[in-house]
Amino acid sequence: MDAITGRVREVLARTVSEYIGEFMRQRVFELRNAVLRQFAATLAVSSLLVLVGINAASAQSGTPAPDQSKAAAQPADAAKDAAQNQRRTDEFAEAAQVISGPAGNPECVWLGRRVVRLMWRDDLDTAFRHLDLYDRFGCPGGHIQAAFRCLTRFGGQIDPKVAETLDSRVHACWINPASQPQQAAAAASQPAAPTSGNAQPQPAASPSPAASPSPAPPK
Repeated sequence: MDAITGRVREVLARTVSEYIGEFMRQRVFELRNAVLRQFAATLAVSSLLVLVGINAASAQSGTPAPDQSKAAAQPADAAKDAAQNQRRTDEFAEAAQVISGPAGNPECVWLGRRVVRLMWRDDLDTAFRHLDLYDRFGCPGGHIQAAFRCLTRFGGQIDPKVAETLDSRVHACWINPASQPQQAAAAASQPAAPTSGNAQPQPAASPSPAASPSPAPPK
């Protein structure tokens, strides 16, 4: 009888222990989930407050958001690229109409102007590499010499800080290597300057003396 009673007590103790253990595990699991949910909610609220603060600061400083500024810059860049491509097309068409021979071909215009521009900037190594490709296309080397000689005549009109002045002058010399600076042409076409007003006037010719009367004959 005592053995049976002891066995029953052992089973009851084991059952109670397992029940208590399972209950404690559930409580710990629920507590952990509650802590994680609270942490996630706190993190979400903090992130939202940070974003609201950044947007408010950007609005007060007048600085557009990065996405807005990038979206605004895209149409401007596209318009600039379209205008540049149209200008190149017009320049190739002009060269083909004005220049007779291979120098008016688009590939010769493209490479030849680059060679002249690089020579002007003293980047001779890059210029020679472009010149080799220029020769491979069968473009005339003499046209590069004439265009560079023309460019040296317009050195005083090229602003090193404005790339457009060099590019436009290189294209003009490629189209017409014999062009001359307008100042020299205008000075050559002006008539000779009149005599300065400080010159002394010539004295007037003195009148010739009157002839003396002849004496009367004697009576």
